[in-house]
Amino acid sequence: EEEEEDEEEGSGVSVTPALLKACTGEFSLESILLLRLRGRGIAHLGCLGDCSNLEWLDLSGNAIAGLAPLATLRALAVLNLAGNRVASVEPLRGCRSLRQLNLAGNRLRSLRQLRCLQGLRHLESLRLRDPLAHLGNPLCAAPAYRAALAAMLPGLKAIDGQRVAGRGSELFRLCRELDAALDAGDAAEGPAEPSSGAQPWVQAGFWEPQAPRRSAVLEEATRQLGQALRECRELGRRADDSIAQAQRALGRRHAGNFGF
Repeated sequence: EEEEEDEEEGSGVSVTPALLKACTGEFSLESILLLRLRGRGIAHLGCLGDCSNLEWLDLSGNAIAGLAPLATLRALAVLNLAGNRVASVEPLRGCRSLRQLNLAGNRLRSLRQLRCLQGLRHLESLRLRDPLAHLGNPLCAAPAYRAALAAMLPGLKAIDGQRVAGRGSELFRLCRELDAALDAGDAAEGPAEPSSGAQPWVQAGFWEPQAPRRSAVLEEATRQLGQALRECRELGRRADDSIAQAQRALGRRHAGNFGF
């Protein structure tokens, strides 16, 4: 295994200032705040530690094994290392601002390898397994690894995308308990049979259309509207008569002046 790791470290793309500038358009590495280097065949992080103000970093889908350059990234809050070859996360103890960490699809074999994260007081979300992407770690084979991880890192609010603390965690817990209770009840009682004495949950006639209610206000408004429409029709008729008279008068005047 050591020989294979040595071969892996000797090959692959390395992060260089030229690569970072080409990806971000920034001339100063200290100006880079967000960096996406997904699926570029990167094996060596090179000068990545010089991005001292980096806050968001995506290195997923590469061939990274060593994380030493990340130890200096004090401002890093979000780190995605899914789908790499990481077997040790010891350098991440220096990422004091880290809040979200994705390690799914790596080579972590024991929870002891994650003890270095206990000093990260802001760490809220940790992912070691991603079923949708078919990514995991050898330690995920243990059935109770989530519970052990939650006990070791009590500040976590989400493990593998599932809430374990904070807002929403109680709802998830209650739903799981309810599902388990319903499944147990169904298994014990067998298929349910319809009850002959079932009663409707609404009163008879609830869905029937109701007769319109009479309203004095509505009736008065209807009467006034009808009167206004009649007055408008009368004004329109008078306007038509006036226009017709004017047209006839203009026609006679033009007919008498045909000699000019």
